[in-house]
Amino acid sequence: MGQLQSEAPRREKSGQGATITSYAPATGEALGDVPVMGATEVATAFRRARDAQKNWALLPLEERVEHVRTLRDAIVDEADAIVDLIVAECGKPRAEALTHEVMASVDLATYYANHASRILAPREIKLHLLKHRRSYVHYAPRGVVGIISPWNFPMAIPFGDVVASLVAGNAVVLKPSEITPLIALKLKEVYEAAGLPEDLFQVVTGDGGTGAALIDAGPDAVVFTGSVAAGRKVAAACGQRLIPCVIEAGGKAAAIICEDADIERASRGIVFGAFANSGQVCISVERVYAHDAIYEALVARVRELTHEIRQGDPTRYDVDMGAVTFARQIEVAEGLIADALEKGARLEAGGKRREGAGQFFEPTVLSDCTQDMAVMRDETFGPVVPIMKVADIEEAIELTNDTNLGLMNYVFTTDRGEGRRIAERLRSGTVMVNDVLSAYAAAETPFGGVKDSGFGRVHGEEGLLSKCEVRHVNYDRVAIGSREPLWYPYGEKSYKAALKGMRLLFRRGNPIRKVLDLF
Repeated sequence: MGQLQSEAPRREKSGQGATITSYAPATGEALGDVPVMGATEVATAFRRARDAQKNWALLPLEERVEHVRTLRDAIVDEADAIVDLIVAECGKPRAEALTHEVMASVDLATYYANHASRILAPREIKLHLLKHRRSYVHYAPRGVVGIISPWNFPMAIPFGDVVASLVAGNAVVLKPSEITPLIALKLKEVYEAAGLPEDLFQVVTGDGGTGAALIDAGPDAVVFTGSVAAGRKVAAACGQRLIPCVIEAGGKAAAIICEDADIERASRGIVFGAFANSGQVCISVERVYAHDAIYEALVARVRELTHEIRQGDPTRYDVDMGAVTFARQIEVAEGLIADALEKGARLEAGGKRREGAGQFFEPTVLSDCTQDMAVMRDETFGPVVPIMKVADIEEAIELTNDTNLGLMNYVFTTDRGEGRRIAERLRSGTVMVNDVLSAYAAAETPFGGVKDSGFGRVHGEEGLLSKCEVRHVNYDRVAIGSREPLWYPYGEKSYKAALKGMRLLFRRGNPIRKVLDLF
């Protein structure tokens, strides 16, 4: 079977000087060791980042943006080497390492570089009552942003927040997953070679204790991506310290297939959406609700397309599906499949580990599924897609919303208007109509969840503004004397004047009220 990762990567030493070994999931080869950094080392990283941030924040936005463009260009130049490392450490195919990780990252950097001046420009607020004064908000950097990132997209997920933080004038301390730490260190290497301020971007490697130390070190904001359980702990720790945070904590994306859907497009969308990155995507198609009228045709075509997937050595250009990055997800998939089959599901494709070396699991399709099966309710995070028949779209909407998670959902229909109407009834941060996955790579759009999938947004304008403090300035536009009417001293005369004025301004039907309602 080759080297299978356990609950966490192997520690080579314990206590001070401990290291973690990163393994290639496709071969079991040891790729390298990283230190398990403790509280002292993490605090040092924060101190250096905070010192560097003071000068960085003083730079004009245009200069910060040029530095980010330089970093983007360096990543483009090093794309092949970065892809090689992502393929080795994650086990994902070369095409996905390039497009889903590197290309998505440089595109997001380009978006922020091109639009930061507009997004971060001071914004005037028109006052509807205090006309003798003016207000505006401006956006200031928070300070040092702590990022705790996952193993499934070790470049694309943290890099967007690294770039947004730097553009906004912050420093960054990134704690990568202990499963895939080498990619973050490669990014740090490229960053330094590009000539950006060395201490401004720090990488701290280690396990859960390192992540806890990151929060204890006092970041000015935290961005976390990971499991619901870990997200709750991070949110609680941030709440106790009043640290603003963005939490993205998984999903159970459903695909609703309407009676009028294009079967070929829907089937291809399901297969790609379920098995890209071996199903290890927080927005993977993890359940399908297909209208009774097209159910059999859909299942048949999904089964055919799944059998066409070329799984194997991820270093090859002609491989569609690689290895499972984290071995525990294989055990999760096996348990969910066994539960479904026991409760009456039908195995259409896959269903087991591939023989030979490495952490490979066959792309698996289950039909005749029901809502009481764990595979329809629990996050799989692996290459398994269950399909359930529904009588109508109302049932599909109800079942889609019947979950504690709400990150992404999908609708397939040839009626675009109906697709949007269905989408607006689904409780998730994003809904895509007639497509899968790609919305995450749309740099302009906000990404995040509702319910137990978390709160806050990354990407888009919201993602950049979340790295800023919103500061309000209110100032006088005209001089009106030495004191305001509502200042001390109080008295009966001023009280009655205020009461009369309130009734004049706010009583329904008053002509002055109608004028004020225009503002």
